[in-house]
Amino acid sequence: MKQLALDIAQPPAPALDNFVPGRNAELVVALYSLANGASSEQFIYVWGAAGSGRTHLLRAVVDAARAAGAEAHMFESGAREFDATDGSMCAVDDAHRLDADAQIALFNLHNRIKAGGGSLLVSGNAAPAQLQLRADLMTRLGAGLVYQVHGLNEEEKVAALRRHAQARGFQLSEEVVAYLLRHVQRDLPSLLALLDALDRYSLANRRAITLPLVRELLHA
Repeated sequence: MKQLALDIAQPPAPALDNFVPGRNAELVVALYSLANGASSEQFIYVWGAAGSGRTHLLRAVVDAARAAGAEAHMFESGAREFDATDGSMCAVDDAHRLDADAQIALFNLHNRIKAGGGSLLVSGNAAPAQLQLRADLMTRLGAGLVYQVHGLNEEEKVAALRRHAQARGFQLSEEVVAYLLRHVQRDLPSLLALLDALDRYSLANRRAITLPLVRELLHA
C-alpha cells in the first residue's frame, strides 16, 4: 500500500490535453496552433500568478512541438543563455527572474527569431509593462500576443475533480472534495493524480472512496 501513496507525488507529464482550461480557452487554442506550427504569430507572452499553470503550458507546448517534428527548446527559470538554431520554437520561463545578462540574451534571441524565423513563448508573473526588466525587452514582450493565465477558481476546480472521478467510474462526496481542497494544497494535475491513487487504493481494499479512506491513504 505504501507504493500507492507514493504514486500521489507523480502527476502526469504536462500536456495541453491535461491542462484544464477554465477561463483560458482562447489561450489554449493559440498554444495548440503554436505547437503545431500553424500559428501566424511568432511571439506569445503569458503571465499569471504562481500556480496558475504557466510552466505547465510552456513545457506542454515544447513537448507537443517536438512530437510534431519541430526543434523546440525549453529554458527553465533562471536560465542565463538562450542558444537555439534559426527556425526553432523556444520557450523561456519566468522572465521576471532574468538577471541583466540574461535579459540581453533574451532580447537578442527575440531579434534573431524575428529576423530568421521560428517562434518564442515567454512567461512571467506580470503583464509586460509591469515587469522589472529593461525597457526594450518589455516592449518586445508586449508586441506579440499577450495572455493572462487565469488560475482555476474553487468552483472550476471542484468541477474538474468531479469530471475526473466520474471518468474513472466513481463519485466524490461533498466532504471528500472539501477535505481535499482544504488539506491538500496542490496544483490541479497533482490533485488529479491523487484521485487516481485513491481509485487504485479503494479497488485494492474493496472499499468505497470515503473521507476515512482518504485520510488513511494520505497518512499511509
